[in-house]
Amino acid sequence: MKKPKLIITDLDGTLLHNDKTVSEYSVSVFKKCREQGILTAVATARGHTNAEQYISSLNPDILISSGGALIKKGKDIIYGCFFSREETAEIIGKALALTNGVCEITVDTADKHYWNYKQDPHILSPDWGEVIYTDYSDFCEESLKICVQTDNKSIAKTIAESVNDCDCARFSDGDWYKYTKSAATKVNAVKITAEKLNISLEDIAAFGDDFVDIEMLKACGIGVAVENAINEVKEIADYITDSNENDGVARFIEKTFYLYS
Repeated sequence: MKKPKLIITDLDGTLLHNDKTVSEYSVSVFKKCREQGILTAVATARGHTNAEQYISSLNPDILISSGGALIKKGKDIIYGCFFSREETAEIIGKALALTNGVCEITVDTADKHYWNYKQDPHILSPDWGEVIYTDYSDFCEESLKICVQTDNKSIAKTIAESVNDCDCARFSDGDWYKYTKSAATKVNAVKITAEKLNISLEDIAAFGDDFVDIEMLKACGIGVAVENAINEVKEIADYITDSNENDGVARFIEKTFYLYS
């Protein structure tokens, strides 16, 4: 198998261990990719601020964050897809109304992460990046991604229908739904990235584990699921590697593309 020109990986459930750490082995494999001229990218549902700690160690060429709503090359934004202030307020208002005001909501803007959390997320996940608490009573900002806590598919759909051109997807690891503009998906971000870098999709290897990774894996020349991925991802993947706990992404890259020292 020929070496790809670009390797793209999801973070949570794919590259990161279950304790939300990235191994030194994975860091070393990313370094080997750079040394051998293979570009690397991270494509995550996390907002930019929440992914920053991993970016500093992995040093990817491209960061796709907020589920595909923002693409950065270094410090430069090369693509952004936002809900307007009015659309953001409409989604938040609808979510609170349909859940009697009890649901938790997170909002990613270009440089901040907001949350009406009931318990400080740093207690549950010490790795969590900077979070600004808000009750959203006077919130008025453009947003890249909004996440709403609910296990009710009908409510989630109604929230999505409150604004035009809205994409809604459920996360497999909890009762949360993600809302972005329809164009703000991982697969669209990958296509934009490929065009910006003048790379064919056939020359990209992508790794993932969840619903939001499916179209990305299908679009790229090599789509790889980790062993712990949901069945829907495994079914469409070209290959299945070891689990995230066993550094499946790094092992596949090093073994398949011969990145030996």
